[in-house]
Amino acid sequence: MKLRYVATAETDIGIVKDTNQDSVLIKHATYGKSEVLMAIICDGMGGLSKGEVASATVIREFDKWFLTNLEFELRNPDMDVIGGKWALLLKNLNIKIQEYGQSIGERLGTTFTGALFINNKYLVVHVGDTRLYRIDKTLQQLTNDHTYVAREVLKGNLTPEQAKTDKRRNMLLQCVGASKIIEPQIICGDASKCVYLLCSDGFRHRITDEEISESFNFKDLRNKTVMHTKSKKMIELVKERKEKDNISVVLIKSLTNSKGTNKISVLKRFLSSYKQMIGIGFMFLAISLLLFIYSMICM
Repeated sequence: MKLRYVATAETDIGIVKDTNQDSVLIKHATYGKSEVLMAIICDGMGGLSKGEVASATVIREFDKWFLTNLEFELRNPDMDVIGGKWALLLKNLNIKIQEYGQSIGERLGTTFTGALFINNKYLVVHVGDTRLYRIDKTLQQLTNDHTYVAREVLKGNLTPEQAKTDKRRNMLLQCVGASKIIEPQIICGDASKCVYLLCSDGFRHRITDEEISESFNFKDLRNKTVMHTKSKKMIELVKERKEKDNISVVLIKSLTNSKGTNKISVLKRFLSSYKQMIGIGFMFLAISLLLFIYSMICM
């Protein structure tokens, strides 16, 4: 059954910084019989100057890609192919941003987590420590953090709990614009009826996985208004807990097409009623036949 999508985005400067270096983009469209949703979150590097320029530059280029390239890709959509093109675009942007930084004597950089949904398929391309989660019965992190502490956890030198409070947790191994070479993570898969969450690290540092799962569970996110309200409420909670970074979150709810479901449901009810009518008809026919036979015997 074909999925449809509802998406919202919220971003906040936070309680310390003078500028919001996060950039967020949602593009939602229908081409023929295909529903397409693109969601991207970029976190301009807080330790680098002009992080907002780097994140905004990447967002603009992917906005342009959606408007100029998507229709061509939908003629024969292949998520692996699109993922390779996105990775190449990020590598070119990495060089472009580096060259711009060198020309003005500044160092710029941004993370990138982008998701593309086409009907029941999804693509994720990722660099840095912004994240994509899937929220179903459990909270599952789909992207890998490209950070020093994440690497140390994989090596067994740190536990996941130690990594959460380690002073080096913001040390990135790669980011767009500030790394000599980047190798984006590419994930392709089948979308499911659930909630997807993209967020900057500023959103997740002060809240638990349980709080995320409880606040953004599928049943409670009834419409866009509720999705906006719950996102804002979580951002306020993060600020109350003294998070110093910018805070951004994108919510995507994937659900089955209710119109199609209703049509199928009506058809099932009709067939059920039709079978019942046929059954009743046969019963009356049998009774009539018995009465006829009885009347013939009595004669």
